[in-house]
Amino acid sequence: MSVVTSTLSDADRTVVGNALQGALVDLVDLSLVAKQVHWNVVGPRFRSVHLQLDEVVATARLHADTVAERAAAISVSPDGRSVTVAKTSGIGEVTDGWIKDDHAVDALVAALAAVIGRMRRRITDTAEPDPVTQDILIGLTADLEKHHWMFQAESQ
Repeated sequence: MSVVTSTLSDADRTVVGNALQGALVDLVDLSLVAKQVHWNVVGPRFRSVHLQLDEVVATARLHADTVAERAAAISVSPDGRSVTVAKTSGIGEVTDGWIKDDHAVDALVAALAAVIGRMRRRITDTAEPDPVTQDILIGLTADLEKHHWMFQAESQ
């Protein structure tokens, strides 16, 4: 059942819907990974890393909502369920338990790099079928790249 129609062709809607669904999953997982690390970070840089992680969570959650609403707007039902996120995210697992501040930074650099790489492919994939979605993906990727840069600067 679909109560929303799209001006995109079925073929374009499929390509764009897949890009948006993948982006949603990665953003939901990024917010969860960052929050998990946030709760468990320890070490001399605890406070700065702890606060920086909350910024990543806020960015990921904001963009996840935008992505999900864009999917709905083009008649693609967004799926942010935990089972879907667990099966399809491109982010590796983080360790359980306490995590030293330098390892926390490394974990976020890796998670952000994984998401950014996948987002850049989605930017390319959506260029022709839907520049509106491409624009959303470009903006969110820029925000993720800023966080990636800042965490890399932390690791030096």
